Amino acid sequence: MSEQISKPVRVLSIAGSDSGGGAGIQADIKAITALGGYATTAITALTAQNTVGVQAIYPVPASFLSQQIRSVLSDLGTDAFKTGMLGGNAEIDVIADEISGYRLTYPHTVFVLDPVMVAKGGAALMQEDVIQSIQKKLFPLATVLTPNLPEAERLTGLSLASVADMKAAARMLHAQSGNAILLKGGHLSGDTLVDVLLTQDGFTEFSDTRLDTRHTHGTGCTLASALATFLAQKKTLIDAVALARAYVRQAILEAPHFGRGDGPLWHAHPFRSHTNTR
Repeated sequence: MSEQISKPVRVLSIAGSDSGGGAGIQADIKAITALGGYATTAITALTAQNTVGVQAIYPVPASFLSQQIRSVLSDLGTDAFKTGMLGGNAEIDVIADEISGYRLTYPHTVFVLDPVMVAKGGAALMQEDVIQSIQKKLFPLATVLTPNLPEAERLTGLSLASVADMKAAARMLHAQSGNAILLKGGHLSGDTLVDVLLTQDGFTEFSDTRLDTRHTHGTGCTLASALATFLAQKKTLIDAVALARAYVRQAILEAPHFGRGDGPLWHAHPFRSHTNTR
């Protein structure tokens, strides 16, 4: 008799599509798969995008976003939700309703909320009323929020220039949501990068040396997807963060060096044969 193979965890990514393959839905699928999960998707927007920037965005109607989510949940189900680029108020209403409805039956389903509201170049991607809608309707549903510094500054109104500032912002965001906060410190100056995790039990700091590279496109999406996958696999939050950070760091180290701008990561490094050359 053949050995029974355990089923992979299921992770539903609700985010925008990146035609360049480095971020968004494409990065999520790659990361979830590389880490042993099964990726399903609901696309909030299509983008014409590459390593140089975003040339165009084509939003998906809220009604069709709802159909995508319901189609997945009614048949395949999920062990974790991960959200990225979300769209407008109508789309946020749909996502909140679908997650809340699913949790009536599966109350322990993980939800990693990556509040994508600032582009890599610094441009704002959301209007203030949309941010307020996310804070009111999605923050209370999240297992963990994963903002970077520009996003945390916009959410809190604070200027963040140190780890102490990050902790103050994390406290504010924790008070808003009631849930865990992973505040990413990649935008701080210096050779040491610190991420701050705040839970009901207090702070945990994760630090690493900065990598001198421009190939970091999609790191936020990738980290959030990895975190959702590890949490769905029943890792503790601290362990899941540590594992997700290690996965992203190695993906940066093994980046394929594509494109003229902020290049993508190599998400498939767990499968890479190191005897092969590029």
